[in-house]
Amino acid sequence: MYENIKKQLFQLKSNKIFEALVVAVIIISALEIGAKTYELPAFANSLTYGLDLFITLFFLIEITIRFIAEENKKAFFRDGWNVFDTLVVLVSLIPINDSELALLARLVRIFRVLRMISIIPELRTLINSLLKALPQMGYVVLLMFIIFYIYAAVGSYLFADINPFLWDNIATSMLTLFRVMTFEDWTDIQYETMEVYGWSWIYYMTFIFLTAFAFLNMVIGIVINVMDKEGRKVELGQENEAKELGDKKPSITDLQQEIRELKQLIVAQQNAEKR
Repeated sequence: MYENIKKQLFQLKSNKIFEALVVAVIIISALEIGAKTYELPAFANSLTYGLDLFITLFFLIEITIRFIAEENKKAFFRDGWNVFDTLVVLVSLIPINDSELALLARLVRIFRVLRMISIIPELRTLINSLLKALPQMGYVVLLMFIIFYIYAAVGSYLFADINPFLWDNIATSMLTLFRVMTFEDWTDIQYETMEVYGWSWIYYMTFIFLTAFAFLNMVIGIVINVMDKEGRKVELGQENEAKELGDKKPSITDLQQEIRELKQLIVAQQNAEKR
């Protein structure tokens, strides 16, 4: 009986309609959280409270279905996304009202939106690719820090007398350069220094080229490269799986040989009965 229930739950978990329903509830949960940030009338507060209870109960049932349908229960908790979903559901059971953990419960309910990543495979692939790209991006960040440090030191020596608020020391200069890199009114800073050093536009142009443009292209290149490798791994795994399945299928020659052997066994049994 348990095996039948598990089989039915596995079919339910794999059902596209059920997956769409889970995604819809996650979206409703996100809208409900956003609605609570506004001043709502009493009936709307009661509605959101009932909706929150429904969403919490739905997620509890959904995670239970996924756990029971899993063939290997230990493997279920080896998946980081399953652990994340389980923690979110369990902490969501904390009552919001009249509880010392009310703030924690409210914050965890916000993270329900992240469950969209664990439900949609394409989003999981994207996040996994970004995580695997982090080690390579670490070297890019180190290079960026070196560039920032050099330019900040130069800017502090040259422009500290012009505007101490922006260039007083190397730390302040790095914050100023970050503002330049994000293009937040950076021309005002440039024109201010150009009144004293007319050639200072070269300082800003070279810095922007090395950071805003080169840095962005390097990050994009690393992420695309990792995503391409992950895509090839998935395709290779699918090809190997299809090949294994193809090897397991018997050929026509094998079937004919088995038929001949069965005929021989039948004839031998009939001859034995006649004797």
